[in-house]
Amino acid sequence: MLRVAVLVSGGGTNLQAIIDAQTSGVIKDAKVQLVVSNVLSAYALERAKNANIKTAVVRKKDFENVALWENALSDLLIENKIDLIVLAGFMTILSADFVNKFPEKIINVHPALIPSFCGEGFYGLKVHEAALEKGVKITGATVHYVNEIADGGKIIMQKAVEVKDTDTPEILQKRVMQQAEWDILPRAIQLIAEQTSDKTES
Repeated sequence: MLRVAVLVSGGGTNLQAIIDAQTSGVIKDAKVQLVVSNVLSAYALERAKNANIKTAVVRKKDFENVALWENALSDLLIENKIDLIVLAGFMTILSADFVNKFPEKIINVHPALIPSFCGEGFYGLKVHEAALEKGVKITGATVHYVNEIADGGKIIMQKAVEVKDTDTPEILQKRVMQQAEWDILPRAIQLIAEQTSDKTES
């Protein structure tokens, strides 16, 4: 069973999709063992508690510098024997030093079809604003491995979503979440669990 940690900053809708996928059996070879937030008031922590999942808060402002904060975060993940780290609305870019401690063990969901509308500065509503400004007819979401380049890691799974003429950034964001993010993020976790199991057995 793959031991998963989910890193969150906000409402935790992607976390809820993962929890629901565990219940429904979409995810059967992985289990969320830990939810970590960098924001004390993140509603995602309540979602985790409601599902009896261990939670922790590790805030940057409680440390003298980013390196010490990242060390505390990595120590927590190692202590909990985490196999896979899922960034689900985690609004902080992790340094190359942190990412390199967990090669191909960190994944992220991005609300666009990489390589479109990605990289530094493209997060949250900004992604959907850019897509609408460009006039694209298809957008979507991407689950990818995290490396030292923002949104630069290997793609694991993508799903396309139609853009409508009447869309606002908020409406498009909701459709991308419901039709793409909540679907492919749990399926990507299960896929990685299966691949990890295959490697272990071979």
